[in-house]
Amino acid sequence: MIQNRREFLGSMAVASAAGFLPEADLKANEQSTRRKMAVITTEWRYYSHAWHMAERFLVGYPINGKWHRPPFDVVSAYVDQFPEKDLARKREAEFGFKIYPSVAEALRLGGDKLAVDAVLIIGEHGKYPKSEFEQTKYPRYEFFKQVTDVYRKDGRTAPVFNDKHLSWKWDWAVEMVKISKELNFGFCAGSSLPVTWRMPAIEMPMGAEVDELMCVAIGGIDSYDFHALEVIQCMAERRKGGETGVASMQALRGDAVWQAMEKGSWDAGGFSPQLFESCLCRSHTLAQPETFSDRFPTTAHMRQWVKDPVAYRFQYNDGTRATMLIMNGLVGDFTFAAKLKNQAEPISTLFHLPPNPNVVYSASLMSKAEETFLTGKAPYPIERTLLTTGLVEAGVRSLGSGQKKMETPHLAISYQPTRESTFARS
Repeated sequence: MIQNRREFLGSMAVASAAGFLPEADLKANEQSTRRKMAVITTEWRYYSHAWHMAERFLVGYPINGKWHRPPFDVVSAYVDQFPEKDLARKREAEFGFKIYPSVAEALRLGGDKLAVDAVLIIGEHGKYPKSEFEQTKYPRYEFFKQVTDVYRKDGRTAPVFNDKHLSWKWDWAVEMVKISKELNFGFCAGSSLPVTWRMPAIEMPMGAEVDELMCVAIGGIDSYDFHALEVIQCMAERRKGGETGVASMQALRGDAVWQAMEKGSWDAGGFSPQLFESCLCRSHTLAQPETFSDRFPTTAHMRQWVKDPVAYRFQYNDGTRATMLIMNGLVGDFTFAAKLKNQAEPISTLFHLPPNPNVVYSASLMSKAEETFLTGKAPYPIERTLLTTGLVEAGVRSLGSGQKKMETPHLAISYQPTRESTFARS
């Protein structure tokens, strides 16, 4: 129930973002509900995540066939590093916000009390040290703590969106979720993969009984593995009983991945050839021998093209199995397949990432950030991002510990997904 005029206007803004209001009403509504936003980021340059995300709140973004301008004014920023091709100072001059020397000052606009209505945290890119498991120690947790320290001291909160996984350190990720619930503010996180277009536009049936899941992807560990694991998790969470958490993880690299492929099944220590084929057949970028098109690669071709394959094999507490495969040189996109019980053919799809420079998949993600900022509630459970954060950490730890299978009792995270699908359809 809407309690007051402010909440009513906020709900109207959400409706307009979804395309429910006439254009004239949209413009009038946006003029009457302008809110203040702070951007906290590691760096701001061309193709960085600040460029992808923060600028959506400066100039708007396309959604439902219209150019949507969020009812937010970026009024402040904290930028941790200024690379050679920095854009932060250029955007500051052009759009009139101020870059402050600390997170607290950015949130308080140089005063003594919280003075913004939303906080966008982007802890990606920049020069930071690595952990022993090849994780970049991006200061997402440190940014979040500085934000919530202001909330505690000032007795007021604002919704937060955190780009990608929560932290490179599991205990810190858990603490971030705990603090958000303790202080009772809207907290959303994650990447664009779960909310981008799918080709075909399929969803995991709610309550489906699932045997095995797979994502074939590109990129590196502690980075694109998070994207690929989110592809799996946003589907897996809809299975019968909801999410139950993950019991074990084993990560493989190099020859061990090819050996697992030859084993021909999960029970034998590998993964499903049927799911692997389904994923490759959904790819728009499947590699080909010279002069060929639309030829399914042989194993010899795959071994020739993929120099550093990586696999994460993990099992959920309810027995469901999943495999994430990073296959640089074979594909250049993210595909998904799943085997459902009592169904002969897998379901499969491509998680589509439209190209630069408009990269409208980040517009889809920022529409979810905007929804969080306007309603004070995340459109999907923060527990999804927490569990996926833990899967990344478990994967890189397994790789760094001799590719051993690791039990993961700390990932016994249970939650229910939203019934409504949240990926882009129009």
